[in-house]
Amino acid sequence: MSLTILGAPTLIGIPFDGQSSFLRGAGEAPGKIREALGCDASNSWTELGVDLGVAGVYEDAGDLKFTEQDAFEAIESGVGGLIDRGKRPVSLGGDHSITFPIVKAVARRHAELTIFHFDAHPDLYDEFEGNRWSHACPFARIMEAGLAKRLVQVGIRTMNRHQREQAARFGVEVVEMRGLPAYAKLKAAGPVYITFDMDVLDPAFAPGISHREPGGMSVREAIAHLHAIEGKIVGADVVEYNPVRDVAGITAMVTAKMVKEILGKMIVG
Repeated sequence: MSLTILGAPTLIGIPFDGQSSFLRGAGEAPGKIREALGCDASNSWTELGVDLGVAGVYEDAGDLKFTEQDAFEAIESGVGGLIDRGKRPVSLGGDHSITFPIVKAVARRHAELTIFHFDAHPDLYDEFEGNRWSHACPFARIMEAGLAKRLVQVGIRTMNRHQREQAARFGVEVVEMRGLPAYAKLKAAGPVYITFDMDVLDPAFAPGISHREPGGMSVREAIAHLHAIEGKIVGADVVEYNPVRDVAGITAMVTAKMVKEILGKMIVG
């Protein structure tokens, strides 16, 4: 197994939940994810054979600092700065609204971007409760701005008429939960961005989320799909873990597992 020579994956915490529509709390996630990553209950090896405990395998840039009013500008600038320094950002959210400014930064530096989006929800509303920047809307903003060549959504199980119309309008490749597995869809010729919403998982595996939607992926199904990705992964985010809703730290450990496997996939290629 050979390692792909790309910039070091670099964690960056984005403690923002100002666009959450139901419950807040996801802004507390970055620190909890780091705690779980370092927990002695597990070890530093990924399932693809990467030891994340080796110095320099990945980096951690800490948390971004911003106010709620300037969050999107600060996120775009902070993520863009990491990329300009040769790093590949792995953002720890935070609600899913942060993916729009992140992808703005990534797409300006990596043309013809393919986004692989894991989620219970398509997040394609033109506006939600009068808010165009809601965490229910980031992929409408991304696609209308032409920031992605392809958007592939996996694990969806809440499509309504409006979002089906939006998916058709933007040419989104939607794989609903009932259509899994979807390994063949997870191949791209150019740069790839992964966005992983923790509520793609069934709440039995990840209760610490704001929007518990039954009928989701198991942890094993999610890992299998992450490992099936083919393409040059230039960045990722893991969002919508809400520590306020967690039970005995279960979701913190599951979120850390997803981060570990994304890091391992980015390093191995």
